[in-house]
Amino acid sequence: MMKRTMTGTKGLSSAAPERKEGERSEPNWSEGAAASATGPQPLVGPAQTPGPEVVEKPVRRRFTAEYKRAILKEADRCSAGEIGALLRREGLYSSHLTGWRRQRDLGELEALSPKKRGRKAKPISPLAKENERLRREVEALERRLTQAELIIDVQKKIAGLLGIPLNPPENGENG
Repeated sequence: MMKRTMTGTKGLSSAAPERKEGERSEPNWSEGAAASATGPQPLVGPAQTPGPEVVEKPVRRRFTAEYKRAILKEADRCSAGEIGALLRREGLYSSHLTGWRRQRDLGELEALSPKKRGRKAKPISPLAKENERLRREVEALERRLTQAELIIDVQKKIAGLLGIPLNPPENGENG
């Protein structure tokens, strides 16, 4: 990499500091106008760096109803420019606020509490219960009928072996 030298700066003792590769010369615009007006913000604690390990399965974040209510109250008090700072500070997306506000406005009793994910159990209707009961009853009767027919067949074979005459079936009966 070539080192730049400043020309035409005779007598200036404070030259611009050298920049490292990849360093920007523009101000950090992501801080916004409010941050530059109030000066640098003090750090609350030491910056925590995430561990280098990648978790096997990412953990879905869950927010309590109290947390959602507190964030919504704070967002309602914010002006348009301050909401972005709130979202960055809390690590949230604007879609979180949109969804939570919609739930709150619908007036659902437990709208802000986390819901269990996955398929929901189908509500069992009275007709479905009755249908299931009748189906089980039919299956039981069919088993009894099969057993009765088997007993009748055995009785016919025994009567034939013993030479006992059977009454002929009446009209309408199977024989």
